[in-house]
Parts: sequence; C-alpha cells; structure tokens
Amino acid sequence: MPVEILMPELGESVHEGTVSRWLKQVGDFVKEDEPVVEIMTDKVNTELGAPASGFLVKILIPEGSDVEVFHAMGLIEADEAAAKAMIADGGPAAAASAGSPPPATPVAPATPAQAPEPAVQTDQGGRRWYTPLVRTMARENGVTEGELASIAGSGAGGRVNKKDLEGYLANRGKSATAPSPARSADLGGLAAPAAPVASGAGSETHALTGMRKMIAEAMTRSSQVPVVSTLIEVDVTNLVKFRELNKDSFQAQFGVKLTYTPFFIKAITDTLLEFPYLNAALVDGQVTLHKGVHMGVAVSLGEKGDGGLIVPVIRDCQAKSVVEVAKDLETIAANARGNKLGVADVQGGTFTLTNPGSYGAVLGTPMINAPQSGILGAYGIVKKPVIVDDMIAIRSIMNLVLTYDHRLVDGLTAGRFLQTVKGRLEKFEFYR
Repeated sequence: MPVEILMPELGESVHEGTVSRWLKQVGDFVKEDEPVVEIMTDKVNTELGAPASGFLVKILIPEGSDVEVFHAMGLIEADEAAAKAMIADGGPAAAASAGSPPPATPVAPATPAQAPEPAVQTDQGGRRWYTPLVRTMARENGVTEGELASIAGSGAGGRVNKKDLEGYLANRGKSATAPSPARSADLGGLAAPAAPVASGAGSETHALTGMRKMIAEAMTRSSQVPVVSTLIEVDVTNLVKFRELNKDSFQAQFGVKLTYTPFFIKAITDTLLEFPYLNAALVDGQVTLHKGVHMGVAVSLGEKGDGGLIVPVIRDCQAKSVVEVAKDLETIAANARGNKLGVADVQGGTFTLTNPGSYGAVLGTPMINAPQSGILGAYGIVKKPVIVDDMIAIRSIMNLVLTYDHRLVDGLTAGRFLQTVKGRLEKFEFYR
C-alpha cells in the first residue's frame, strides 16, 4: 500500500499551509527523510522529508494550492512494479487515500424526490465534524455552532470546508428580501459590489500565493483584534553617542555588530516584567500571562529582504545580557536572509518588536501579532532642536509606537509602559 505524505502541524495556531514547491516529481525515487516538498505557512517556510523510501506515484496537492493539517499531499509506493502500475494508471489509489468514498453498487436511477442525501461527517457524539481551520475561522468571526450546522458542506461526506465558510461569511446578514438585480439597477447599482478594475496593456493580474498569501491571512486574523496605538518621543542621544564610541571595539571583542536593536530589546524586556498584561495572550476568553519574555523580532526573508516578513523569536530575554541578545539577533537575521529558519525558530513569541527605523521610517502604526497583546515599533533616529533646561539643544530623537490589545491593556497602562521604556533608554543605565 502507498504511504501518504501528510501535512504536519507546523505550529500552535497553524491549521493549513501552501505547497510552494515539489522537490521531487512523479516517478522519482526518494529516500526516507529526504526533502520531498516545500511547505509555506504564515510562520515559516520549510522542507518536509519523505515518510518512507520509495517512488513518488501521485501528487495530490499541486504547487500553489492550500492543504489543511494532517491531509495527504502525495503518495509514495515502495514496490517498484506497483509504483509503475500506479503511475501508468494515473494513481488509482490516490482517490482512496485522499478520503474519497468507495464506488457505490450500481442501482436503478432514483427520482429527484427519492435521491439519497450524502451522509454528513459527525463525531462520536453525533455532532458535525469540522477541521481545526474551520473552527478557528468560525471563532474569529463569531460564527455560532448553530450557524455552522446550517452551512451546506461541499467537502467529502458533506464536510464544511474553508470555501464554504468564506461563502457563508460573504453573504452573512443579507436578508431574503435583498434587492434583485433589477431593483439594484433602479437604485443606481449601490447594492451590487464594485466591478474589479480590468487589467490593461500595462498591467497583469495573478493570484496571491506563497508567503505573501500567508502574510495576508495572518494580517486579516490580527485585524480582528480591537487595538489602539500610542506614540511617545524618546531622546536617545546617550545611546547614539555610546554606539558611535564603541561599535568597532564591540565587534572586535564579541564578534557581532553593535546596533540599536539589542538595547531596544533589553529596555522593552525589563519593562515587560513590570507590565505583565503586555506580555500576555488572549485566546478563547482565556488570558495567559507569560513569566518569560520571548521577543519576536520582525525581519525580512531572503538575501535582498524581498522574500516576505517573518518573526523569529529570541527566547528568555529577561535572562540575557545585551551582548547575548546581540548575538542571537545576528543569528536569526542571518538565518532569515539564507531562508534557514526552522519551525521552532518562530514559535512561542510573547511580544514583538519591529524596527522600521532601520530603513528610514520615522513614524507608523505597527500591526499586532495576534494573539500577543502588544507590539512596539522603533522608528528612525533624527537629530532635532529641542528645549533642554530652557535652552535649545540638538538631540537625537526617535518615535516609539505601541500597538496593544485594548481588551487586555488600557491607555493608562500603555502610557506608563512607554514612559518606563523611554526612561530606561534615556538614562541608559541598563547596559551590562
């Protein structure tokens, strides 16, 4: 019997991925654990090893298509003769492996009134069964169990899949008395959706796929969180002077570049220990307060940084010095540039830092990385004339912007958090 190549669970909140590339083609021989397919999720891009040695006889999920966790993507047959027969026949075992029902015994055609309805998949308690992805989408969109039960599923055994739920959400709330097309025309077309802009000679249209699609879906989920952004200005003159004086000796002594980001991480970490609800997560009405600070740092993928955005995690920042954080930061940045990040590298973050200032941005509102309760944006350092002791002075000023989940964090807490981070960076007494 052929062995299924299953989509694994690649993270706590990852319920599906995209097959970005098949590394082997139908008919190729693969060894057990040899990379056979490349999977992309909103968290990581990774290669999956073959579950057994044999011949790839069927690709069930083509490149660019989505696949849910624990579903079959392809089939491997160890016996060469059986493999050749399957390939020649177009892989007859594929349908059975993908969960298609066996062919029914021929019967006389039934009249429409007598046609049996397909059985709906249920669990042991008799309730309808839904995939983790559908469950998550329903929860995020406030779809009740009763609403789910009312959706006609187009999947195997009447199962409700992602497209079914998306179609339901698109039409949710529309009453049976919605205007007809003719009536919509009378209303000036206001009830009809706007027609897409047609591609001209200088345009091209293509589907959103791969990492860009994963990012879009993650951002859509995060957009469901009620957030507020708060801004504060920070005088980082002391930090700038320290770095200018010590960057060469720091690299010579510790073997890594001295950037501003490790200092931001250290100041944020020490402050998060005082404000636990900013180092927390809200999931299904349950609040988790994290004792350790595992800092997600937004970095770009690929040598040129154009491969998408990913958030690898520096763990236990509360137990690390600035030097140790700097070394970890350089490692994850190098792995991101070389597309060498693994699943474990992007799991378990409790707070996120994004540093748009590294490419010149001076202000913005970062998007929260749900289910985390906060993200801090560090923006460009600019020399400005400011008032110091009633005199005008030229100082190095930057903007810090905190975006936070307003269900867990109020404006007062956010303001105090920012003031504390500001104080630590301006006094610059935390370096060790």
